[in-house]
Amino acid sequence: MTAHPQANADPAAPPLAPPAFHRRDRFLIGGEWVAPLGTGTLEVVNAATEEVMGQVPEGTREDAERAVQAARAAFGGWSQTPVEARAALLDRVSRGLSARQSEIATLVAQEVGMPFMLSNVIQVGLPAITFASMAEELRRFPFEEPLASSVLLREPVGVVAAITPWNYPLHQIAAKVAPALAAGCTVVLKPSEVAPLNAFVLAEILQAAGLPPGVFNLVTGTGAVVGEVLASHPEVDMVSFTGSTAAGRRVSELAARTVKRVATELGGKSPYLILDDADLTGDALTQAVVSGVSGCYLNSGQTCSALTRMLVPRSRLAEVEAVTQAVVSQVRVGDPFDPATTLGPLVSDVQRERVRAYIRQGVSEGARLIAGGPDAPTGLERGYYVQPTVFSDVTPEMAVGQEEIFGPVLVIQPYENEEDAIRIANSTAYGLSGGVWSTDRERAVRVARRLRTGQVSINGGAFNPVAPFGGYKQSGNGREFGRLGLEEFLEVKALQF
Repeated sequence: MTAHPQANADPAAPPLAPPAFHRRDRFLIGGEWVAPLGTGTLEVVNAATEEVMGQVPEGTREDAERAVQAARAAFGGWSQTPVEARAALLDRVSRGLSARQSEIATLVAQEVGMPFMLSNVIQVGLPAITFASMAEELRRFPFEEPLASSVLLREPVGVVAAITPWNYPLHQIAAKVAPALAAGCTVVLKPSEVAPLNAFVLAEILQAAGLPPGVFNLVTGTGAVVGEVLASHPEVDMVSFTGSTAAGRRVSELAARTVKRVATELGGKSPYLILDDADLTGDALTQAVVSGVSGCYLNSGQTCSALTRMLVPRSRLAEVEAVTQAVVSQVRVGDPFDPATTLGPLVSDVQRERVRAYIRQGVSEGARLIAGGPDAPTGLERGYYVQPTVFSDVTPEMAVGQEEIFGPVLVIQPYENEEDAIRIANSTAYGLSGGVWSTDRERAVRVARRLRTGQVSINGGAFNPVAPFGGYKQSGNGREFGRLGLEEFLEVKALQF
């Protein structure tokens, strides 16, 4: 996701005092909060203060095994639950999320670093929309259809392992759990160990909504242990994974051993094409640049579909650079709970150092640094902060023009003509999202059709929470949200007469 969707929520004021330490010491397995079989724990760190804010159990292979068996035992009953009963439960979950919106938004703002006001709308508002919209989709979905002398049935795929990332933690959990439950599947969730606390709140909401035991199970842990068990387990029928392309390859390799279904939403290096017919004067140019910068810097650039490559006509490069510098100078980096903040910290020290290394590499490759840099922002030496950074004169061969940085780093790439722009746009291994800005709608659509990417925003078109989301090429397989998101969790059976 790249835009700022509107949710039916009144953004509550953030807490004035630091919250209590968040310690979770149980897994939800088979409808009960049970003690882990191991003794390890994982610390959760506040991205803005670098202080430990919580702790969760470090799951073992045996914990993952217990969760899979609980999901398998619950599948028969849940898969036969009437559609309306499943839809009503999803509606109750949506209302439960809204009731605890400020609490969850605060957790995610601390875990991930997104400014609280955005976290409230995006990190919680979107998951609430996802559960409610999936209930609506479920009520109208054709689970039986005639086809000549046959009847087509759509049935739940079975036990689903959901392995989710840290950047939009609850949003990505909802993208998997809501359609899986709607389809009649049972779920084992392994959230990211970097931002896991919000998942425990969802588990409580699911219990309060009346979900039967074993239908949803939660085990925290590392990908190398819990994730690998889930991806390779013969009793898991499907893995839905969101994360890096490298980790997605590993999940796919493990899943292939039992020929289970795999849905992946992976990396991106999305292009934003400002066409040469666009009005590049005054406020119109500022509007085009603001749209591109916003599409790059949302969530401190920790967005798989971020519009990280701005493609502009070479003849207008200097003008675009000047406006981009002015726009970026207005970005306010700081505490996620300061209402003036528009860009928070990165999620971790590992991520901060990764982004700084890419900035240094861009300089060494010959890209022209026109804003930001690898040093900490002034006055923000504590916290995982990185300056909002812009490179220009970036060629497709440079690492900063090819590889996913996952930070607030925008690259400007000049092009000669429309064909050259499309060539550069399609020159990476990814194909998750993209944008086109033009005064000619028909031309914008024509160019958008030629971009090898799963979504394209035209003239700043907003993120649609029920439109299919997913990528081409190494950005993954499958789609999330809306009807196509529900279909990912269904098998097709033909009855012949």
